[in-house]
Amino acid sequence: MGLLQAYKMAIKSILSNKVRSFLTMLGVIIGVGSVIAAVAFAQGSTKSITDSLQGLGTNLISISITGRNSNRNITYDDLKKFSEENSSEIAAVAPQVSSSVTVKVGTKTRDTSMVGTSPEYETIRNVHVQSGRFLLSFDLDYRQKVAIIGTAVANDVFEGVNPIGQTIKINGQIYKVVGLLEQKAGGQDQSEDDQVIIPVTSAQRLSRSAVIRNFSVQAAAPEAVTSVMDKLNAMLQKIYNNTSSYRVFNQEQMLSTLNNITGIMMLVLGGIAAISLLVGGIGIMNIMLVSVTERTREIGIRKAIGAKRRSILVQFMIEAAMVTGIGGIIGVLMGLGIIKFVIGNIGKFNSSFAIQPVYSLEWILISFGISLVTGIVFGLFPAYKAAKLNPIQALRFE
Repeated sequence: MGLLQAYKMAIKSILSNKVRSFLTMLGVIIGVGSVIAAVAFAQGSTKSITDSLQGLGTNLISISITGRNSNRNITYDDLKKFSEENSSEIAAVAPQVSSSVTVKVGTKTRDTSMVGTSPEYETIRNVHVQSGRFLLSFDLDYRQKVAIIGTAVANDVFEGVNPIGQTIKINGQIYKVVGLLEQKAGGQDQSEDDQVIIPVTSAQRLSRSAVIRNFSVQAAAPEAVTSVMDKLNAMLQKIYNNTSSYRVFNQEQMLSTLNNITGIMMLVLGGIAAISLLVGGIGIMNIMLVSVTERTREIGIRKAIGAKRRSILVQFMIEAAMVTGIGGIIGVLMGLGIIKFVIGNIGKFNSSFAIQPVYSLEWILISFGISLVTGIVFGLFPAYKAAKLNPIQALRFE
């Protein structure tokens, strides 16, 4: 019997038991589809975060203060002085005091995020205004109660009215709106457009915290990053006398950490895929064994008229491979559908959690290939059992 005839018989067998064949494929379909979708989710999330970090530049250094010193804490003036002393290597320094606040205009209220910072934040974080102005050194020196607001806040509490020059209450304190930020996320809630920026000196009073826990430092050039980090570590060590009280890291370190996390996620997904396909493979083997039992008489007749063991073996192996192959194709289509219509549209519902749809040809081929291997491996035993049946005993089978 030729391969073409074996394929025809395998297709006939599959079509004669459509429901059972589909249920047999289901484990493979779910396994392949879930792997493709999960990998796309992981890679898309990583790409979105990576693009966001790279957009800030590789010369951005972040300082996080995690502990306290018995004598004193680092201040914005300390870093400004440090920046002036190393002006050839440092372009800008900006403190950050963050918290959640309630903004009120008339009877309209909104919960949003507040960032207390300095004029340098505009350059370091690539945040600009579309109208009005950003913070000035004057605002920090005299603790001016001025605010720059995002479009999500403006659209909600001002409802189409030009906010520049208007007053708002932030946690009950009156601030004057001097700037409206450029829109970056379609004016969506919980995004870059949903924030207010005020002078760091005002933010310290508003949040009742004298200690600034986060700073951003921009090196003059990417090649100066390592030198600046070494000098920052040395300065912080003098102040805190304990390396566990602070952390200095740059974008490359964050990207490296992110890649490591993604690698771990891929391993976990690989384990889940293996379990899913193992379950699917066991299902295929069980159904194929049932099929062999049901077709014992047919096998006996074929052997009686001259069919070789090899022909029987090939027929059942092809049948198992076709079941998993068709299941793999459907699983691939299901995975691609999830990427396009689910993952690709997450940002429409929550722009702060927007994920770029990533179609990984490598993982699609791997998933489909594993599905075929699963069919061959788990179809081998039923095929071997069918091939070694004694034709006389098979003909007697009822």
